[in-house]
Amino acid sequence: MAFVALATEDVLSETIGKRLLAELGPQMHPGTLLRKDGVGYLRSRMKSWCQMSEQQVVVILTDLDRAVCPSALLDVWFAASPRPANLLLRVAVRESESWLLADHQAMRKLLGPRGVLPPEPDQLPDPKQHLLRLATSARRDVRLDLVKAKGQVCSQGIGYNARLTDLVRTDWSPERAAQRSPSLARARRRMMELAQRIATTS
Repeated sequence: MAFVALATEDVLSETIGKRLLAELGPQMHPGTLLRKDGVGYLRSRMKSWCQMSEQQVVVILTDLDRAVCPSALLDVWFAASPRPANLLLRVAVRESESWLLADHQAMRKLLGPRGVLPPEPDQLPDPKQHLLRLATSARRDVRLDLVKAKGQVCSQGIGYNARLTDLVRTDWSPERAAQRSPSLARARRRMMELAQRIATTS
């Protein structure tokens, strides 16, 4: 069994990361969870992640946000440093919410029949805002969790993370979602390749 260090931006991406690792079986078990809200923490610690990967597998999940493309983001984060074999950095295009929106079956169960789900969520300029717009037509309890109340400072409802992390744990299918999200399909493929390599060398 390989104990994986999972580094993420927030609780939602951490839950997604754990769900993706669960697909790989017991040989890729999330051991150390590394999370402080925001992408700055992940990028500022790249040297530490590379050093850590000399001792164990490190998986990092981040959002593309406004970067041009995943390859450009990886080039900036790694700079001139070599890319360790046991460190895997994968990028959600453009946010982890696009990976959730890609599973139409799970999203319909959450949001109900109203609204048009995106056929290509990786193409959305702001997947989170798209999800929040869809949530305004959801049943009342879901709407109250996801959509911010009038006068509320933050961009989402106070139950946003709890509701969506529960969705990831119970209904969201990475396999279904990967059919509509190329960035998720790439992430799953690279994680499977890493797991296979670890299995053959352990």
